Amino acid sequence: MGHNNQNMLKLLRKPIDVWNSYKEKHPNTAQFLVFFMLSNGITVLQLVLMPVFKSIFAQTALVTTSFQVLQFGTNFDGSPYYVFDYAAGSLGSGGGGGLAYFLAVQITIAIAQILNFFAQRSITFKSNSNVWKAAFWYFVAYIGITIGAAAAQGFYKAPIYNLLMNTWGMGAVGETTADVITMVINSAISFWVFFPIFKIIFKQEPEKQA
Repeated sequence: MGHNNQNMLKLLRKPIDVWNSYKEKHPNTAQFLVFFMLSNGITVLQLVLMPVFKSIFAQTALVTTSFQVLQFGTNFDGSPYYVFDYAAGSLGSGGGGGLAYFLAVQITIAIAQILNFFAQRSITFKSNSNVWKAAFWYFVAYIGITIGAAAAQGFYKAPIYNLLMNTWGMGAVGETTADVITMVINSAISFWVFFPIFKIIFKQEPEKQA
């Protein structure tokens, strides 16, 4: 029995030793791989939370409350272009989901990013710099990325929902599928922008290591 346990431990140690060896030889690549895996986990969490919050807010009058702010120019058809464009009315009825949809999206992203902050800081970058200073710059980056992602969403959100729900006639299934697609696109934008930012704000200070 003891011999079998030793063999089992050796088998378990082998991939760990291989990974540790790889980290020593390719530290930057290994760091990116950990960042990639954690980011995917956070994305999955968002895909789980999004429909939950959406269903909760869908039962409120917030669906009929328009949330259209930060106008920049106009669309091709001459209508105002809003960075945050959530017209009143459910998506199924041709609306933009209203304040209900906006809150569902932003609360989901906020929870995910708070978890992402601590996971990436402790696991991926093993940072020992001032947590409050890092949190401040993370928040600034989060606001900037949120606005940028929202602006980009103005180009693909409506066409995706219209294609799946109306053109392809998928109805509620199309709406759920579109939710997933838009959340994945939003996560992808955050993924590629946050990595270089994390490299800056999540530092390892030599004096603290000593």
